[in-house]
Amino acid sequence: MTPHHAGRPHIIVLGNEKGGSGKSTTAMHLVVALLHDGFKVGSIDCDARQGSFTRYVDNRKATAASMLVPLPLPRHIPVERSAADSAIAGRDDESDRLAAAMSELADCDFIVIDTPGSDTSLSRLAHTLADTLITPLNDSFLDLDLLGRIDRDGEKILKPSVYSEMVWDERKQRAVNRGRPIDWIVMRNRLSSLDAKNKRDIGRLLDHLSRRIGFRIAPGFTERVIFRELFPRGLTLLDLSRKDAGITWRISHVAAGQEVRELVAALGLSNANAA
Repeated sequence: MTPHHAGRPHIIVLGNEKGGSGKSTTAMHLVVALLHDGFKVGSIDCDARQGSFTRYVDNRKATAASMLVPLPLPRHIPVERSAADSAIAGRDDESDRLAAAMSELADCDFIVIDTPGSDTSLSRLAHTLADTLITPLNDSFLDLDLLGRIDRDGEKILKPSVYSEMVWDERKQRAVNRGRPIDWIVMRNRLSSLDAKNKRDIGRLLDHLSRRIGFRIAPGFTERVIFRELFPRGLTLLDLSRKDAGITWRISHVAAGQEVRELVAALGLSNANAA
């Protein structure tokens, strides 16, 4: 990829109203992938109360200070939820806070935003900014319910979920305002415990839902210990080839690193900033 700034940053939002789906891990790997490609990257944590994304970046800064060759780092800003008494005042306050963070990162090529695993006004505000929306989804019927209501037999989608309808409405509004909708990508993470039939059923239902409400399906990550092991040092799988990373390279790391590269390729971000 060639660094290019087309007047405004390309905004990538990690959105999913369910915790534990891997939003922060995915956000950090995307940030580092873009940094490795020479882009200027900003990051915003709209889930500052939980703070997983911010701690990941802070851990990376601490590790970078001890390494022989500098680690690439984003310009990172946590955005706190408002403590205002009324809902209206709170939304206005959070809108101002998010706008201030966006303004501070306006000279970046990409801005990656992590959102809470719940429906909050700050999360909704972040969704309105997205050029690319990535929804990590674990391979389970429980997680699939985030996108669409499933019948009792797990055979068909009855209707889109409240979250899907919210994204659908925002995509339509974006298309009117900017001439193109949000590129919505559902990132399908694989759980090793899921049997083959359930995997096929979930894949079939996802394909049906993607055609119905208009998202793309991208390959996600397999459930691996390595993703959890890297967090305390703020490293990603893209850093492990470095001799000063302090991680013993294993065959499983090769497969996990390939998953990251396949995800980045599927997102098609190489030309997004020039669009």
